[in-house]
Amino acid sequence: MVQLNSSQKPEKKLTVILKKHSGRDASGKISVRHQGKRQKRFYRMVDFSRDKRDMEAKVLRVEYDPNRNANIALIEYKDGEKRYILHPSKLKVGSKVISSEKAEIEVGNALILNNIPVGIEVHNIELYPGQGGIMVRGAGTFASVVAKDGHYVHLKLSSGEVRKFHKNCWATIGRIGNIEHKERVIGNAGRKRLMGIRPTVRGVAQNPRSHPHGGGEGRSGEGMHPKTPWGKSARGTRTRSKKKWSSTLILARRKK
Repeated sequence: MVQLNSSQKPEKKLTVILKKHSGRDASGKISVRHQGKRQKRFYRMVDFSRDKRDMEAKVLRVEYDPNRNANIALIEYKDGEKRYILHPSKLKVGSKVISSEKAEIEVGNALILNNIPVGIEVHNIELYPGQGGIMVRGAGTFASVVAKDGHYVHLKLSSGEVRKFHKNCWATIGRIGNIEHKERVIGNAGRKRLMGIRPTVRGVAQNPRSHPHGGGEGRSGEGMHPKTPWGKSARGTRTRSKKKWSSTLILARRKK
């Protein structure tokens, strides 16, 4: 387990106040239910693109980030610039990291997928070259390089899905740290409220105007096929739109 630096405040230049939206969209209507009453927090600007090439940086400290389940590491480049990156497992304070096409295969270094050998674990992967890392960013997750085929590199994700990525996409060596996050116990309802998650009321406990399951005398069951508050089927009905452009890059679907 990595010792977090809890006494020192986050880097001020790399933080901005995170505005509360309480589940409201641009029109002011609730688009995500059960959100609100969150503690004030600051957003840490994490460098997902790792676009400062061919310059070595030193890991100053590892910090807790309230906005994600992974920890973050503060690094300082030789020119004095500081940035936050996702903290990979086994990356220690004082270690050196670099983002370069010719970088060594060491934890924390960023390279293009074409230069990463088969069998190496990676995270923070670009979906398109130059986009910045958007895949495999959760605590304890990683993807493995399983094959190379022409302009594409095959990666096996934590879900079991095997997907093709362009060989010029950037990725970072190693798996994300804070693996024990999934064993965390919330403990009480108050902590959940401080996280910004409000209580969820059962449909059968509501009135008929608020939920299809509502109403009835005394304790009553659903009395119908389970439905969402908007009357849609709540069991097994697929609502995702089929993205044909994406399915061509998926070689094996995720585990059921």
